[in-house]
Amino acid sequence: MSATTVHTGPNSLVVVGASLAGLRAVEAARKAGFAGRVTLIGDEPHLPYDRPPLSKQLLAPGGSTDPVTFRSRAELVDELGVELLLDAPATGLDPDARIVHVGGAEVAYDALVIATGAVARGLPGTENLAGVHVLRTLDDARAVRRALDEGARTVVVGAGFIGSEVASAARARGLPATVVEALPAPLVRSVGSGLGAGLSALHTRNGTVLRCGQAVAAVEGTGRVERVRLTDGTAIEADLVVVGVGAVPGTGWLAGSGLPVADGVVCDEFLRAGAPGVYAAGDVARWHNRLFDRSMRVEHWSAAAEQGALAARNAVSPADAVPYVTVPYFWSDWYGSRIQFAGVAGGDGHEIVSGDPAGDHFVALYREGDRLTGVLTLNGQRHVMKYRRLIAQGACFDEAVAFARTPAHGATAAS
Repeated sequence: MSATTVHTGPNSLVVVGASLAGLRAVEAARKAGFAGRVTLIGDEPHLPYDRPPLSKQLLAPGGSTDPVTFRSRAELVDELGVELLLDAPATGLDPDARIVHVGGAEVAYDALVIATGAVARGLPGTENLAGVHVLRTLDDARAVRRALDEGARTVVVGAGFIGSEVASAARARGLPATVVEALPAPLVRSVGSGLGAGLSALHTRNGTVLRCGQAVAAVEGTGRVERVRLTDGTAIEADLVVVGVGAVPGTGWLAGSGLPVADGVVCDEFLRAGAPGVYAAGDVARWHNRLFDRSMRVEHWSAAAEQGALAARNAVSPADAVPYVTVPYFWSDWYGSRIQFAGVAGGDGHEIVSGDPAGDHFVALYREGDRLTGVLTLNGQRHVMKYRRLIAQGACFDEAVAFARTPAHGATAAS
């Protein structure tokens, strides 16, 4: 190296959010050869852990309540050289001075990855009522698990994927479970009304009571939840209420920072977040996905992992930045069945290419115009990734349907 060579890259990387996205960010920075200071800030006391098991394995009867951690403290600190600030939520950002505020402390950065995830919505007025929970963190999951193990009569508010997994865990113990959904059919925003109604049949077939088109009027009890009263006057006795009505991106700490925030930190296709050296990843990031030519924010495991890694690589080597382009993918397990979705639920309808939504297996393809945009499967594990690849390739809808009905390649049986 000559004496005139000048290093222009960052010397310090700060990652806010000890989440999957945050962990993948620090790992990717080191893998890319970044030798500067790396700091990981998290609001929970726990090391980064896997969140999907919180509503799956951790709630299962007899399952372990230990978190699935990705790396030990020694691996993070000694092997990756990460400075950990856990149980220390970020409280502010000054992008001009390049400082993250953590309580009364200041953490300086050259490059920053925001990976603060999302915060579960609660039910107003239930904050001091024991037995009412959201399910977002390890501590949330442990509290729900204790109630289930004690035989709680369970009411789930919101028929989304997390709430449905809680109902499944209750029924696996033979406990009474009711799911309350304000919309006329479950999962309308995720998969459309027709297929959402089809998936909801899993509830009724497994003994869960499903109440659609009803909102919660009140959660009642003296110190502890005793019943849930619906808008039609129905009262449902309950020892456990789990609120699964979605989440909001964790952007409150960014108030006054000047970063663009609109249902997430607004990013370009490179995950750049509107200030020099600042990137965002995971549930908190709203970025432009050029594959679908639209702004997206997705709360999916695969996106968090991929975005965290790419945001860090772009942050430590901005001259080599590449865009984040993906076909979103998620899965959910209900009553021993697996639901998988890839892409987006196109606005021009869907077609069932295999099975029956009223049964225990189906494959449905979604379209926008003549383009394949999404695939939903119930117990179709060996099919979903084929269609995810076709979506990524910009496949024509009619070609995808023809592919599905080709005996050698199509979705002809459950797996």
